[in-house]
Amino acid sequence: MRRILLSLAGIFLIVILGLTAAIYLKAQHFLRASPETPGRDVVFTVEQGQTFDQVARALEAEGVITSARYFIFLGKWEKRLGSVQAGDFQLSTGWPPAQVLETLATGKPILYRLSIREGLTWWETAQVIEDQGFANASEIKTLVHDPELLKKYRIPFENAEGFLFPETYLLKRPGRQDARFIVELLLKTFWDKTARIWAEHGEPDAAALARLVTLASLVERETGVPAERARVAGVYTKRLARNMLLQCDPTIIYGLGTAFDGNIRRSHINDAANLYNTYQRAGLPPGPICSPGLDALKAASDPEEHDYLYFVATGDGGHVFSKTLDEHNRAVRQYQLRR
Repeated sequence: MRRILLSLAGIFLIVILGLTAAIYLKAQHFLRASPETPGRDVVFTVEQGQTFDQVARALEAEGVITSARYFIFLGKWEKRLGSVQAGDFQLSTGWPPAQVLETLATGKPILYRLSIREGLTWWETAQVIEDQGFANASEIKTLVHDPELLKKYRIPFENAEGFLFPETYLLKRPGRQDARFIVELLLKTFWDKTARIWAEHGEPDAAALARLVTLASLVERETGVPAERARVAGVYTKRLARNMLLQCDPTIIYGLGTAFDGNIRRSHINDAANLYNTYQRAGLPPGPICSPGLDALKAASDPEEHDYLYFVATGDGGHVFSKTLDEHNRAVRQYQLRR
């Protein structure tokens, strides 16, 4: 009986050693080999909240690894079970598993561009965000008018017009971003970018902030020439000081909203019911008419000192500035009526 037991124990030991060796060899092959040679690129998505086991099974299904079970063992061995990030990752079926794990745990997810140019209204910005696939425009509209959000970011208006900072943002995965996250990112960026202005001129109160952003929005819409921005801001500042009407065409357009068809008519200029009609209403309009860029904000905070009271577009993107009405009328005849 003793011999039989020893024989069985020996056979069992041999089987165990054999299985261990087989598992070891298979594990070594898993760690060293890649699923395909040559490999192919795979954009792999890790969803927020996915477990490591779920990620491993998805990697196996995509052909990025050959065994989810061994990949889980690898994650445990490397103590990376809780390190995998959410996002889209550029992987390859030609990589060994250790490289796949390293990329998911410490690599940078693929980032996508959300480009918002200067001078857009809040509804144009919302449409750009939707068109680029990041969030629904109707959700953006709701958030732009959210009183709590306006209070949080110290916006002294009934909506966030003027504060949706124009910039190229790099974000994870279009179509899966939270609209609130995007709106708050734009609002936070406004304060981050303007910090240098407040450092130089002092933190503004609500009235000063409203005036500055509104003036900057007019500057943004009136000229795209960097060298002219401070000069245009100086013209408007001077006209305000003399109680002159600003007579800014872009404010009329903003007041018309989505009904504007591309042409300003005499009826539009004479329409005193348009709250943004600076041909009929004195002072700045009730609020910003777009989201200005940093250069326009700087110009509004530090307008150029000069004697100009008028300017007219030359048709090539620039303007001619005049000190008197006679000079201005001559410039209008030269650059506008002739054209």
